[in-house]
Parts: sequence; C-alpha cells; structure tokens
Amino acid sequence: MEVNEPRAKYLSSHELQPTEIGPLPMDWSVSTVGDEFHVQLGKMLDTENNVGVPKPFLGNRAVQWGRVDVSDIGEIRMSPSDLQRYRLANGDLLVCEGGEVGRSAIWRDQLEECYYQKALHRLRAKRGYSHDLMAAVLEQFARSGKLQNYVTQTSIAHLPKEKFVALPIPMPATKDEQRWISQAIGDADALIDSLEQLLAKKRQIKQGAMQELLTGKRRLPGFDGGWTMAKIAALESRGILELSRGKVISKKSIAGNPGEYPIYSSSVHNNGLFGCYGSFMFDEELITWSVDGGGDFFHRPRHKFSVTNVCGYMRVREGISCKFLAMQLQQQHSTKSFDYQTKAHPSVVRAEYSVQLPELSEQTAIAQVLSDMDADIAATEARLSKARDLKQAMAQALLTGRVRLV
Repeated sequence: MEVNEPRAKYLSSHELQPTEIGPLPMDWSVSTVGDEFHVQLGKMLDTENNVGVPKPFLGNRAVQWGRVDVSDIGEIRMSPSDLQRYRLANGDLLVCEGGEVGRSAIWRDQLEECYYQKALHRLRAKRGYSHDLMAAVLEQFARSGKLQNYVTQTSIAHLPKEKFVALPIPMPATKDEQRWISQAIGDADALIDSLEQLLAKKRQIKQGAMQELLTGKRRLPGFDGGWTMAKIAALESRGILELSRGKVISKKSIAGNPGEYPIYSSSVHNNGLFGCYGSFMFDEELITWSVDGGGDFFHRPRHKFSVTNVCGYMRVREGISCKFLAMQLQQQHSTKSFDYQTKAHPSVVRAEYSVQLPELSEQTAIAQVLSDMDADIAATEARLSKARDLKQAMAQALLTGRVRLV
C-alpha cells in the first residue's frame, strides 16, 4: 500500500527479519552507539580543581527534547586542554546522562562559544550516521522504555558511557533513507514547535486580557458603570455567597461511604474537576480552591461529595457570576495580590479577601469573553496533543522500517 503526500511517498514493508531490537527490514542492520559515534562526557564541575578562564557551559537542564535552552547557561573555569576537549561544534548531538536519560538535542551554534558539563554525553558520528536520526531513535527508545535496560538506577537514573555505547540502534539501508526518515520526523517536530509557540502566544494574550478585564482597566463595549470593592466576608453576611472549608477525610470514611466522592486539591484544576471517583452530573454552581492555587470554577456534582481539608468551596447564591468570581480569584492568586502573611495554607481563599465587582451583566460578558479564550486554548492544546501522538506513531513506524520512505 502506498500513501502519497506532497513531500514524501510511503511504502509499507512486509519482509522483516528478527533482531535484538525487534523486527527490521531485510536490508537494514543493527549497529551500536559506540560503533557509530564518538561518545564523550562533559567537564566535571569541581570548584576546587577547575582553573583557567571562565567560559559558558550547558548543564543537563538546558537540553530538552529537540532544543537547547541557552537561557539556562552557567559559567565554569576551563584550562587550555579543556577548551579543546569540551568545546561544542555545530551539529553535535547532546544526550542527557542523568535525570530523564536519553533526552537529546542538536547544538546549532546558538552561542558563538560554549562548552558542556559531565551530566551530558556529546556524540559525533564516526562514519556518517545521521545525528538527526540518532536523536529521533533516542526519543523513540525513551518513550517506549527500551532505554531502561541500559540505565543505572540509584537515587537518580543515569546512562553511563559504558552502557550507552553498547546500545543497539537500527541502521537503515542507505544514507539517503536515513536522511529521508530524519526529514519526515523533523517536519513533524516543526509542526509541533509551531503549535507550541501558538499555544504560548494564546496563553499570554489570555493572561493579558484577564489582567485588564478583571480589574476594569479595559471595558467591554456598552459597559461604563462603576465597580464596587467587596470583601468575601461582607458578601457572605449579605447572603450572596456561602464560604466553607473542607474536612479531614480518612480512607476508612471513604470506604464506609461508597456513594460519597472526595474532592482533593489535585482534583481542582484549569476551571474543571478531575481526578475524583465516579462520573458527575452537573447542576449547582460552585467555586473551589485548594492549597495549590485559588479560584477554580466548576459545577457541583449531583452526587454527594465531600471537600477535603486542603480544599474549600464557595457556593454562589445570587447577584454574582460564578465564573467571573472564580476567574478574578485565579487572577489575584497568580499575581499574589492577596495577603499571603499566614503560614498555614496561604493560598486558601479567606473571608477577608476583597474582590472587584461590576454589574452582573458585565460580569457575565467578561466571563464569556475569557471562557471563549479558554475554549480556543483548549482546542489548540488538543491539536498539539494530536500532533504529538501522530509524530510518535509515525516515528515508531519509520524507525522500525514498517513503513519505508521511497
């Protein structure tokens, strides 16, 4: 079966041979990292013994999947021999030795001069194996768990050089096929990168809109009335809302009340409810909060529920948009404009907190605008998730030769 696309032609492969890394095409072979690459760990960070001139260096955290974060740069003293041994060259493949082992990226001369530390392996091809292909293989092996047999597990996982060089890797039949596979996976990575940038931009725009709309700095068309400042306690005393804290819930009490669903701090997130037991039908509006953050909105489940002691809830009675109030509490927590002086659970909403309230119609309009932004962000997140899943499936097919590029 063939599938034609503008930039590639795919052909399913039926003739496969068994290998130590799984079935591969008959004309492919298996090599090892050590046979294909010069592998070298970086400079040891030893303050007492490091001498020479200070130079910028990359640590483990700077190497992310497919990119190098040059904002996370340190400085280390390097001797003349160090300068020659550990200097990065354009195209070097950097692989994390510790932490998330195998996480890799290619150095693209993001800085004029840079070095690297011991928590990273540097790979340079001996006989032309594609660095881009090797990065794709490492990501696929890491995602599928194939690297685990080569990891030394102490308090932190490590990929020692002696095990890394023994790692078997697929060897496509020709250099051209290596390049085609790398290019196809690279195109998928470019799509993912563009969606990540779009998502970051939309989140930034939404955050700016929250800062302006939820404080009255910018008004929606048709609204010009005044805003009032009110404390949560005052709103509660007027019967507009009900403020309540959760209770301690033991495993024994959960087992004894199978129809009651506990809501933990981890269950409240992103304007929704997740991580709780059972399925929920929604009716009455509530705002919940937890020690992890403030002002998450959801509808109360019809099922009986209990809010745990690290959470709380606010039931809105009348005169206030629940969504607007939840968003304003979220915004104030994100900017830390509340009083954070208490030591215990500083992010839990307290009765003395103050909120700004326009007329109900303006509250509803603002909440709708921000909810539409949330929906747009969620749609982009879904596209990004789908692109990542498709990329992984495509990489699995191409790197095992089940699908060939011709």
